[in-house]
Amino acid sequence: MTGTIARSAARRRARGASGGAGDPPPSMRETERRASPWSGIAVLGTLAVAVIVVGLWHMTQGTSGLGAPDLLRALAGEDVAVGGVPVTDIVLGSRLPRLVAGIAVGFALGVAGALLQSITRNQLASPDTLAVTAGAYFSLTAVAAFGISVPLWASSGVAFAGGLAAAAVVLGLTGRAAGTANTRLILAGSAIAMALDAGTAMLLILFKENTTGLFAWGSGSLAQLNLDASMRALPVIVAVLIGALLLSRRLDVLALGEDAASSLGVPVRSTRGLAVACAVLLTSIAVTVAGPIAFVGLGAPILARLLAQRVRSLRAHGMLIPVSGLVGALVVLLADALLRAILGAEGAAAIPTGIPTALLGGIVIIVLALRMRDAGAARAARVAASALRTHRRFVVVGVVTAVLLAAAVVVALVAGSLWLQTGDIALWLQRAAPDLVTRALDERAPRVGAAVLAGMALALAGVAVQGSVRNPLAEPGLLGITAGAGLGAVIVVTSGIGGGGRPAIVAMAVGCGLATFAVIALLAWRGGLLPDRFVIVGIGCGYALTAVTAFLLLRSDPWETPRILTWLSGTTYGRSLADILPVAIVLAVALPLLVGMRRQLDLLAIDEDTPRILGVAPQRARLVSLTLAATLAAVAVIAVGTVGFVGLVAPHLARSLVGARHGRTIPVAMLLGGLLVLVADTLGRTLIAPSQLPAGLMIALVGAPYFVYLLSRTRD
Repeated sequence: MTGTIARSAARRRARGASGGAGDPPPSMRETERRASPWSGIAVLGTLAVAVIVVGLWHMTQGTSGLGAPDLLRALAGEDVAVGGVPVTDIVLGSRLPRLVAGIAVGFALGVAGALLQSITRNQLASPDTLAVTAGAYFSLTAVAAFGISVPLWASSGVAFAGGLAAAAVVLGLTGRAAGTANTRLILAGSAIAMALDAGTAMLLILFKENTTGLFAWGSGSLAQLNLDASMRALPVIVAVLIGALLLSRRLDVLALGEDAASSLGVPVRSTRGLAVACAVLLTSIAVTVAGPIAFVGLGAPILARLLAQRVRSLRAHGMLIPVSGLVGALVVLLADALLRAILGAEGAAAIPTGIPTALLGGIVIIVLALRMRDAGAARAARVAASALRTHRRFVVVGVVTAVLLAAAVVVALVAGSLWLQTGDIALWLQRAAPDLVTRALDERAPRVGAAVLAGMALALAGVAVQGSVRNPLAEPGLLGITAGAGLGAVIVVTSGIGGGGRPAIVAMAVGCGLATFAVIALLAWRGGLLPDRFVIVGIGCGYALTAVTAFLLLRSDPWETPRILTWLSGTTYGRSLADILPVAIVLAVALPLLVGMRRQLDLLAIDEDTPRILGVAPQRARLVSLTLAATLAAVAVIAVGTVGFVGLVAPHLARSLVGARHGRTIPVAMLLGGLLVLVADTLGRTLIAPSQLPAGLMIALVGAPYFVYLLSRTRD
């Protein structure tokens, strides 16, 4: 009875707002009367002409030396050859396939992004932030790694299944949380994408014979063998576009809100499901044709909506969807053409088109973050809430964790391709062990030290970050700090700065990590260092820096790529005492400072007003703690590479065991962080010995499900 009354009231409100049953509200009717469809058609025509013009420029670029004059002469009917190769063969063999692939992929991603943003009513939604692209790429890599031969249509089906599963998880976790949807969406999508990327990297490392070339393709490449793939994809893209246009009226009404749409007779659930299916199908086709070209699905719809602010008729989805597609095609072609214009055809041959688009996507996320409202205060009570724990429980947990860590150290020293005994460790300490045992322990001891100290540093950084920004789902890996440190190390390795030695790597990694933090802090400082804005700006910077890192890797010696990729995945292989010394020094400095700030961190975790009332300046305390966290994360990269989720999992486990007081959380989180990285490293080098799995990949595969669990529990 209550539900019937509520539905009747909703219908009365809708009728009162619209002037009649089933009619749109007055604002929509007035907009449709004022907005001339011809203005939207003019925009569509202008964009189509722009795509054609850029496409003609795109056709003049390549490694064969075929230029615009040769193309014009060939179009005039002359028999033209370049280097003994007919122009027709060059055009049909390389130029036209690349052009058609760029148009098809850009259009598909633009439409997919528009659909996802409309159904989530969130400008940050896209195939990338919803992990659709990562899921499709992972599924295709798995097929290639295990040597399964499938035709093109089946490849699209495999990519569709992977992308749909990833989107379902992210959308399910994001839910309908008021006020925190932006942060939840990008945190969920980034974490799931990190886990899928870790799985993909693991397959690339373990099955490098079957996955040769997939690393470069994984950044999005328009290089095509022929027109077949694009021509097969075009009919499917057109069919899905027609389906999306048939949903346009529903999407227009859904923009008013789910309650209003339901009262006006729109089936909300089926509309959302069909739109998601269309978006995932378009994304899977794009990934199958050209690999995961990043963030076109984010930027193109945003640009289209900016146009809609000037041209009212574009606000209707019947216009917005095709405009987003044309903008996506234009962005892809421009990115590819500008890349080849700047680097030259030869220099750009090894650089995928997805790298400049990923850089663009990171910038777009930062710009959107600067415009968003912060929801930290609304979330504060939930984050700070924690069950009270006794001092006795804290002591017991600390002792048990320390014992487990000591036991893990012993196991890590004896485990490996050559299994030792505990007596061998005693002989090694007395310098009386046989040569074989000495060599094994001389190699393993620095690795164990690196894993433990780096794990402690990342856990301590995670405690500082989560307490400072009042977001239990934030950690250095998600905030771009680790990506900045990794970029610094890659710059040294690929350029040979300082001879490429360890001191240069340490200095550059720490410097770039701190510089990244400084940039994030400056960008997010408007109106104060607000928590949600800081998180999303950091994630945007992380995406952009990862794109730059991939660019440097692909321009370096190809024989170095697997080694650097392994290092970026997180590994202790080949570490020495010199590698762990910087971590030990920074820990020795940062630990007492953060312990001394434990009361300030406790207050920051509550809200913005309580610290001020009790005499604590929140901005200053937040800046100091985040600077220490950035330094800790940067030096941890030196020891174990870029490892994610440790700064997320360890603080959460510590809070659940000993409570939210930082005086207790800090030591327990450090012990748990060292234990987590050490166990992951030990398993990685023993499960498939003598081959090894990077510790970072092992942690990501475990950390992502834990992140999903945490995010599901923090739903508003």
